[in-house]
Amino acid sequence: MNSSTSHPRRRIRRRRLLVAAIALAAVLILAFAVQQSLVAASASVSSQENATGETAGPPPQDVTGSVVAPSDADGVIRDGNEPTVFDTAGVAIANLDPALLDALQRAANDAAADGLEFRVNSGWRSAALQERMMQDAIVQYGSEAEAARWVATPQTSAHVSGDAVDMGPLPTLDWLAQFGADYGLCQTYANEPWHYELRPDAVTEGCPEMYSDPTEDPRMQP
Repeated sequence: MNSSTSHPRRRIRRRRLLVAAIALAAVLILAFAVQQSLVAASASVSSQENATGETAGPPPQDVTGSVVAPSDADGVIRDGNEPTVFDTAGVAIANLDPALLDALQRAANDAAADGLEFRVNSGWRSAALQERMMQDAIVQYGSEAEAARWVATPQTSAHVSGDAVDMGPLPTLDWLAQFGADYGLCQTYANEPWHYELRPDAVTEGCPEMYSDPTEDPRMQP
């Protein structure tokens, strides 16, 4: 092949790969920001209500707990204070399913050899916190149907049962995407690259196919 034509083609391919990589990173950052905004919104409203003594509206009638002002006892993790998977003093980590927590800790120990530290953006949540996040999502996205693509109800949420974690930062997500299945840790939803659940069979069979979003998950159906 004529070298005068092969080099420009290689440069074009490299540019295309670079553009694709940048686009993928942008999607991950955007999706991560969506998840963070919902948790931050609940925590922010909680702080404002504690300061003013006022609420934005009546709490749901069928959920017990501190719906109006979710607190650390509800599993709130505040931005900038994300715990590791070993920080079991807080309920967000301590109330996770023991098998899930064990898998996370084993993975975190191995990832540390690569210079990574697992951080949990959201772990166990009370039904009250989950309800608040759902209500915030409805306001943010404009409808229950659209909110359901991002936030489950208290009755169906894997966070409320302690069976899911939202992980970070981005290098951790990349590591889990490559090696998580070795520990039974699988990304559940294609639109939530931070959301991981335990699938023990993944150790030998690989992770199951992801749902596009929670609305496709049979467990999320009422």
